[in-house]
Amino acid sequence: MPHFTVTQHSAPVDAQERASKLANPGFGQVFTDHMAMARWNEAQGWHAPEIRPRGPLSLDPATAVLHYAQEIFEGLKAYRRPDGSVALFRPQKNAERFRTSAKRLQMPMLPEDWFLESVSQLIAIDKEWIPTGNGSLYLRPFMFGSAAFLGVKPSAEYLYIVIASPVGSYFSGGKESVTIWISEKITRAAPGGTGSAKCGGNYAASLPAQAEAYKNGCDQVVFLDAVERRWIEELGGMNIFFAFEGELITPPLGDTILPGITRASIIEMAHSMGLKVSERAYSADQWRADAESGKLLETFACGTAAVITPIAEVRSEKGSFKIGKGGAGPVAVKLRTALLDIQFGRAPDKFNWVYPLKI
Repeated sequence: MPHFTVTQHSAPVDAQERASKLANPGFGQVFTDHMAMARWNEAQGWHAPEIRPRGPLSLDPATAVLHYAQEIFEGLKAYRRPDGSVALFRPQKNAERFRTSAKRLQMPMLPEDWFLESVSQLIAIDKEWIPTGNGSLYLRPFMFGSAAFLGVKPSAEYLYIVIASPVGSYFSGGKESVTIWISEKITRAAPGGTGSAKCGGNYAASLPAQAEAYKNGCDQVVFLDAVERRWIEELGGMNIFFAFEGELITPPLGDTILPGITRASIIEMAHSMGLKVSERAYSADQWRADAESGKLLETFACGTAAVITPIAEVRSEKGSFKIGKGGAGPVAVKLRTALLDIQFGRAPDKFNWVYPLKI
């Protein structure tokens, strides 16, 4: 087990200033005092694990990631529980996906114990930043090619870092439901590409479609497949579910869809509640037809950041349509409540998902 040595403590933050920031942190706007870091090169492998004050990085202008985008990341949360303890939610799955993403981008795979220890030790030193109530501490592990050279080949050196951010609601204003834009011209990922890896390039490619969504008064964008421009795949940063009487449908995983950990958890929870879950292709035209006929009861997005967020309205160049009664439906509410109760320790964890921290 690696030990991330604290090489230097950050200057103490005034308790009153920290409390002010924690009162309304938003999402991704406030950061804790420290970061975890480790390095990799061909001669030493993974080495130099440390916890140090969060601060700017010094990079050569020829650093590989700036030119060839060898970069991956993860997102997970730490939760403060009723007894004051702190726990993570399924971090082993994040560690596994991090390795899968690294393999796809020809990067060194970080061992699970390095991933878990870096996150755990960062939380331990910055535990005062974990919000109470419904907030959580968002962890962002990431890795990038850090060697300085020009040439299309894998980097010979990599930098792994974890930063942390206390967060509240993902959507501004704590919206109960959102409006979605169907991107019919811009695609997120193609077969054989990097769609199932959690790399920055996928998100950069989604930005024009996201801008189009904002322009049309929507909160998020949903992408169709790159081949037929027909089948629903996922949102810009979330997976998607469709609720019918006694059944949930979600697009099947492949190399164009990110295998969400919240998605996998919802499928398992739904089965335990007696709901049928079908992982199968579902078209945008069928989505509209089922919504307009009333056959489709609910649609919701899911992810670590947004948890489970109902979709109330869908817009596209073909027009708009409402989902159900235009708000949070009973299936989404039931699943969201059950998931949050496990994460925050308000209900027993019968799935063995919770990862308690000794801090």
